[in-house]
Amino acid sequence: MSANLYVVSAPLLTTLPVVGSKERFPVNRIFCVGRNYAEHAREMGHDPDRAPPFFFMKPATSLVVDGASITYPAMTSDLHHEVELVVALSQGGSNLRTEEALSMVFGYAVGLDMTRRDLQAELKKLGRPWETAKSFDGSAPCSAIRTASTGGHPSSGTIELSVNGQRRQHGDLADMIWNVPETIAYLSTLFALLPGDLIFTGTPSGVGAVARGDQLHASVQDVGELTVIIR
Repeated sequence: MSANLYVVSAPLLTTLPVVGSKERFPVNRIFCVGRNYAEHAREMGHDPDRAPPFFFMKPATSLVVDGASITYPAMTSDLHHEVELVVALSQGGSNLRTEEALSMVFGYAVGLDMTRRDLQAELKKLGRPWETAKSFDGSAPCSAIRTASTGGHPSSGTIELSVNGQRRQHGDLADMIWNVPETIAYLSTLFALLPGDLIFTGTPSGVGAVARGDQLHASVQDVGELTVIIR
């Protein structure tokens, strides 16, 4: 479509690099699963029994790539890290069966769900949505995507994060309350999933605050690594 058909400038497409390819992954929507590791649910004061998963969203504009610097956001004095396995979809659909869900996956990446924790706590008290605590600019750092055709579908393996070389979070993908195919299938009952959608699958225990100047290094076994600096 010609650019002169738009009444304002069209937004730029957000993309992520793909390991071993010059082509890039176009990002559509970002879905995030809340409290998907039992120990993290406990540290946040919740019962980790298998209640139905719940989701919140981030805009594609919240993404930053490996090696980037993140500006410490306004309106918080308690910015927290949450390391997560990220699922990138190549296909979509509604009401998917668990056994067909993995066929929708293009690949996997390492992500961070950065959170204004003090603001989130206040929003919870008031019964208000979390967007301002979760969906700000720079709140979704993400590594390059490793394709499923190259590395398969991880169902177990170490997930961890360090701050300035000191380990803060450490867990295993096998500890997810809802695994990847279950998460995709359930999410597809709520939304018609589309190619380019990302799913952040939750974080293990050990979340904590970061400060300006901190370097965060996150990794998921056999998936990749991600490093960002808070400024």
